[in-house]
Amino acid sequence: MPELLIGCGSRRVKDVWIGGRTEWSKLVTLDINADHKPDVVYDIKNIPLPFPDESFDEIHAYEVLEHVGRQGDYEFFFAQFTDLWRMLKPNGHLCGSVPTVTSPWVWGDPSHTRVLSRESFTFLDQAEYTKQVGHTVLSDFRYLYKADLALIFDKVTEHRYFFALRAIKPSRISI
Repeated sequence: MPELLIGCGSRRVKDVWIGGRTEWSKLVTLDINADHKPDVVYDIKNIPLPFPDESFDEIHAYEVLEHVGRQGDYEFFFAQFTDLWRMLKPNGHLCGSVPTVTSPWVWGDPSHTRVLSRESFTFLDQAEYTKQVGHTVLSDFRYLYKADLALIFDKVTEHRYFFALRAIKPSRISI
């Protein structure tokens, strides 16, 4: 069960686990900084990431996704999550954490460029479009976004928002 940890830095802790699997399995690490000795040195702003389609059961990103993209740059947002979905096997999981919207670190860290929240993940779930478009104010990005990630777990602590998304393949897109 290969797993990818992006933006690993020098930390190798699994903060979110699915099905009780608390230990890494065939871990591949990726970071922009070679000093952290990742398996792959790469800047995640450059899409696509250097891995084949459907190569991971799990992808983990702890305190890294808020450092890439810009608030309001929906094209990068959807391109990044489409690429992560591409690398996940069917029913694979994208697990991670970001600062909560109320954390002083969300904008206090000068390298944070966007906020991700539970509401952000609504736009990654094709079933939400089917449910909401035409009935709520949800913007319809299905012309741009064809992947499908369903939020299956989330937890808020004082400063961190933890999440897990499941890769739905094939995508449930319907327009």
